[in-house]
Amino acid sequence: MNSLSTFAEVGALAGDPARAGMLRALMDGRALTASELAHVAGITPQTASGHLARMATAGLLSVEKQGRHRYHRLASSAVAQMIESIMQVASGAGSTRPPLVVGSKDAALRMARTCCDHLAGRLGVALADALVGGGYLELASDGGLVTEAGIEFFGGIGIDLDALMTRSGNRSSRILCRPCLDWSERRPHIAGRIGAALCAHSLGKGWICRMDGTRAVTITPKGQRIFREQFGVSWDR
Repeated sequence: MNSLSTFAEVGALAGDPARAGMLRALMDGRALTASELAHVAGITPQTASGHLARMATAGLLSVEKQGRHRYHRLASSAVAQMIESIMQVASGAGSTRPPLVVGSKDAALRMARTCCDHLAGRLGVALADALVGGGYLELASDGGLVTEAGIEFFGGIGIDLDALMTRSGNRSSRILCRPCLDWSERRPHIAGRIGAALCAHSLGKGWICRMDGTRAVTITPKGQRIFREQFGVSWDR
């Protein structure tokens, strides 16, 4: 299959409302069953299975079998980045339409959410600003790096970058640090290996907690203090 045909197929797969709903539901990094994804998309499990098989064949999803269940997740960070970019375009950048009045769930997503395995929303962008402002990260339009000060900073909060770069004794091919354009803030948050580690660390330390049934996360009082005092997050930016 040539590249143009592949491009068209991926676009068609992601463009179907039911499949788009399932892809968006997987953006928090979890693996879900066909029944769970069918419920999200508002279709029957049988119909969902057909959609999921097509997306797996196209490389959008990976499938893991555990016991009697088959779990689906996004195949790669590149797929998650594609979905986040589509969401950013769909949010109407540069539109002259009046702003929508958002409900509490949408407001929570805009405040803090997961984008695949890293933090997004106002919290994600504020963390990116604070880490760049503190000299711990450098971000460009197409990549980023962790500075010497950043290595020390992340080690101080319990994230070992050397261990992070190595899996089972082999250097991982995943990019350590890169910007990811936030669809709601229209500015970058932090993706890559360091973004995933920061999200997992924040969950593990109780700085944030997941909200059931959504990608939104809640910032705990402890997290508010840590992000302000240790990271230098300013919500006025």
